[in-house]
Amino acid sequence: MEISQSWPSLLQQRLIENGYTHQVFNSSIAGDTTQGGATRLPRLLDKNQPDVVILELGGNDGLRGLPIEVTGKNLSSMIEQSQSAGAAVILSEMRIPPNYGRTYTEKFNTLYTTLADQYNVSLLPFLLDDIALQPDLMMADGIHPTAKAQPLILDKVWRQLEPLLPQP
Repeated sequence: MEISQSWPSLLQQRLIENGYTHQVFNSSIAGDTTQGGATRLPRLLDKNQPDVVILELGGNDGLRGLPIEVTGKNLSSMIEQSQSAGAAVILSEMRIPPNYGRTYTEKFNTLYTTLADQYNVSLLPFLLDDIALQPDLMMADGIHPTAKAQPLILDKVWRQLEPLLPQP
């Protein structure tokens, strides 16, 4: 998939089309964990001074079976840092397959709601709901969405983001 087809690129286009002057900074790294995000975030906040931070991390933590407490601590740190920098936060919910065991899966899947409530941040429902079970919207790995899925993901993100933006 070309970068221009990704939902962050499509988000930048939608912002422009709707008269917003905000810039999208996609600082994601494929395969990254919350530890990597927490390590990089202070520099990114200082450099970009964002109005809104969308945290879409933790899926790789879950797929690696990392302790839920570690993932929660890292996400909490990123939320706190973002809020301290004056940014509104959107926390993107993550899900993992049930083969990690019932206890781990349930704890992981409730982590995002718990943190959103604790920090009073917007919770973006799992981006792949209604997408993950449609083979034409998923890559062969069954984990990553195709270019065809990106506009659908953008619509989900936009519903959470637009109310946080000042009117153009």
